Amino acid sequence: MENQVRRGSLEMAGAMLISGTIGWFVLVSGQPVLDVVFWRCAFGAVTLLAICGLMGFLRPGLLSWPVFGWAVVSGVAIVGNWVLLFAAYSRASIGIATAVYNTQPFMLVGLGALFLRERITLDKMMWLSLAFIGMLAITQSHGASGYGGHAYLAGIALSLAAAFLYAIAALLVKRLTGTPPHLIALIQVCAGVLMLAPFAQVTALAHQPPAAWMTLLAMGVVHTGLMYVLLYGAIQKLPTALTGALSFIYPIVAIIVDWVAFGHRLEWLQWFGVAAILFAAAAMRQGWAPGRRRALP
Repeated sequence: MENQVRRGSLEMAGAMLISGTIGWFVLVSGQPVLDVVFWRCAFGAVTLLAICGLMGFLRPGLLSWPVFGWAVVSGVAIVGNWVLLFAAYSRASIGIATAVYNTQPFMLVGLGALFLRERITLDKMMWLSLAFIGMLAITQSHGASGYGGHAYLAGIALSLAAAFLYAIAALLVKRLTGTPPHLIALIQVCAGVLMLAPFAQVTALAHQPPAAWMTLLAMGVVHTGLMYVLLYGAIQKLPTALTGALSFIYPIVAIIVDWVAFGHRLEWLQWFGVAAILFAAAAMRQGWAPGRRRALP
């Protein structure tokens, strides 16, 4: 059991480290956002197809038509989430966009209350309020050095919209319990290929330097195929609390990458906002309740 948790922790840490670097690849590729997401889906689909084949997930009868339909709809949401988040990177910076994107747990709670009649407790309301204060602190920094006013606020809005689509996708995936997650991911990226093909400049990539090809290939193979394998492998091995704790490696790495690669240093008010959002999200995922004492053994 201890070895399983250790291995799961390493897999989760690896998945989050990979996720934290994707912003760098998006910006360095120099490609339009729709093209980046299209090629991520295309290369990711090839990688996940091979993975699903090796794991025996392509056999007939594994999926019913309703399950397939919900997986496709979740794919539309998850791909839309990628488009919005990637568009936010060049406007609000990688670090800020990623921090704001981590409001997704609160949106999922709201959607759960609205559609699944899940109860919102006083503790969750408190953490939601703290995250909202963090959001206000971040949006007040649009005039800070290195952040461009209206573009910065547009980046914040895009990040929030991306988080909302991710929460919708997560809610839809709840309907797919028992379906191999790697197969769900394959259906999602295939839906993305079909959805973005009419808009992507597919032939334009032929005239791009090899570096552009390599960044897009990495996003498909590493940030999609390998990352999904590590993430789902970790989720199967780890308790939920540890999975939630390790997931915060992602925004921390994104902030460090943004600072080292692009020189985006956060102002003190932005640091406060980021810390408030991440702390509130961690508290809600871990089920922390202020004033509640643990019973003595």
